Amino acid sequence: MNEPKVVVGAAIRAGDRVLAAARAYPPELAGLWEFPGGKVEPGETEAQALVRECREELGVEIAVGERVGGDLATGGGRYLLRVYFAELTGGEPHAKEHAELRWLGPAELDSVPWLPGNRPAVETLKALLSA
Repeated sequence: MNEPKVVVGAAIRAGDRVLAAARAYPPELAGLWEFPGGKVEPGETEAQALVRECREELGVEIAVGERVGGDLATGGGRYLLRVYFAELTGGEPHAKEHAELRWLGPAELDSVPWLPGNRPAVETLKALLSA
């Protein structure tokens, strides 16, 4: 059994809202929502991977903050998702690789269908953003 690959997600915050992104592909995941991010490449730290992924996917610069919750198994155990708070430091987010982007407040987090692997982080976020 291979070790799960680490993937990182950015919970980009603006006040009490967080940026959510709708997958455009693959077809079986299209329309489900996630935190922007992706795989950590060899030699990269998790924070470096998030900065690179947000630059590629959204066209923005971010500052990576603290982790949100623990490790989340996703993709049938093939991946380990780690979500981090982030702040925008440059640019406006654009959906380069996603179908849609939306800023969601604590009460709106349940208004979109999340990828199952992101769901526990959403629950944690709800509590943190409402605090």
